[in-house]
Parts: sequence; structure tokens; C-alpha cells
Amino acid sequence: MKKVTLIISILAFASLVLVSCAPKTTGGGGGTAAAGMPDLKGRTITVAVENAYPPFNSIDEATGLGVGWDYDAVNEICKRLNCVPEFKEVAWDGLFPAMNAGEYDMAADGITYKRLRAWGVDFSIPYTPVSQALLVRADETHTLDEFKADQNLKVGTQIQTTNYDAAVSTFPDKEIVAFEDFAAPVLALISGDIDGVVIDDVAAYGFMGANPGQLKVLSYFETGEFLALVYPPGSDLIFPINAALRAMNADGTLAQLNAKWGLADPGALEYK
Repeated sequence: MKKVTLIISILAFASLVLVSCAPKTTGGGGGTAAAGMPDLKGRTITVAVENAYPPFNSIDEATGLGVGWDYDAVNEICKRLNCVPEFKEVAWDGLFPAMNAGEYDMAADGITYKRLRAWGVDFSIPYTPVSQALLVRADETHTLDEFKADQNLKVGTQIQTTNYDAAVSTFPDKEIVAFEDFAAPVLALISGDIDGVVIDDVAAYGFMGANPGQLKVLSYFETGEFLALVYPPGSDLIFPINAALRAMNADGTLAQLNAKWGLADPGALEYK
């Protein structure tokens, strides 16, 4: 009887050792990927964001936590692929060089797909179409044509963006005031230092929501652009994250997230 007890004790101890030494996986999928999805086996994914571009990413003043479409969408993607997102705050002017150098695994920052950018980084399939907007103060009375003609009215936007390109082409007779991030021109607009901001329509709604009653959109510019996630060249994440985006589009999750944060319905993208 003692031998049996001893053997059982040894087996129990061995089981505890095996359990304690077993590799642990973490991730939104409870340790495994969703059915039919690639399994990233609990891999940590570093995600570059500005935290200054609502509704895509910003810091909630009440909680100090990051919020926005980027946070919700990447968390959902990792839930399906069994990965762990680690968000890193990055300034816009250093984002593309950092991505090209592989300093982060991906960037989620309301980034417009642009063919010239694709020489230095890789893109996901798009998750929403986007237009440009001219954001002005709520009491602005000029029409767009009057705004263009009045040399006293100043236009600002973020440097090195498609918004800057749109501002230059829309207002060729104005000197465009460039800022490091979009929070700065919006603050300058509210304070009266500039009179308009060229910005993605989705971001315009985000800043309007963050500053109720102070801002409005004067005009929209259809540019046929799309937003996508960004990776270092040759990233092995492109295929699995595209698979997750397609699945999220197919089951309605992407449409729900886009509606929650004011992005356009992704149905028009016709994922194949």
C-alpha cells in the first residue's frame, strides 16, 4: 500500500512539474486562433499609433487609456489570430521611416494607401473609403469659393500627408500652414489662428465630436482614397491580418466597428 501511495505521489509531482514547465500562450482567442484563422500562437504585435487622431486613436482623459477604431479593430484582429497587441505612441513624421526600418510590426493610424508610399512599406487590404474635408469654425459664413478667393483666410493641415497634397491642390493660391499632428491645426482653428483645416472626413467628425458646437465641415473633396494598415516590407503579418479583415467584413464585425467610430461602411470595398 505504501508503494502504491509513493508511486501516486511521484506521478502527481511529475504532473505538476510538466504543467509548470509547459509553454503558455496568450491572446484574445483564449490561447487559440478562431476557427479557420491563421494562429499566431500568442505572438506580441507592436502597433504604432499617434494617439492624437480621433476617431482612430486618442487617449481618453478620464481613464488615461487609448481608445478609437485602431484599438478596437486591432484587438479584434488579435482575438481572431491569437496575438497580443502592444500599442506604441509614435510621431507622424517618424512613422514611415520607422516602419520601413522594421521598428514596429504594424501601424494603425488612419493611413491612406498611396502608391508612392508602397515603395517603402507594405499595406493591408483597405478597411474603409475616405474623402477629404474642409473643417472650419461653426460660425464660418464663407462659401467654398469665397474661402478660396479670400487671401486673408488661412488653411492648415498635417505635414507629409495626403491631406497636405489635397490642401495644396484645392487652395493653390494660399500658403498652407503645416503642423506635426492634426490636434495642433484643430486647436489653431478653434483659437482663430487659422481659418480652415483640410483633413480626412472621418477625422473631421472625430474632432467635431471632441469639440461639440465649435466646428463644422464646410465642404468635401472626393479623392477616391482608402485607408489601410501598414507593415514593414515583406512582413509575415500581411496574410493573416488580411484574412482576419476579410472574416470581420463577412460576419459584419467590420461594419459595426466602422459605424461605432463614424467610418464609412466597408461593404463598398467588396472583399474577395
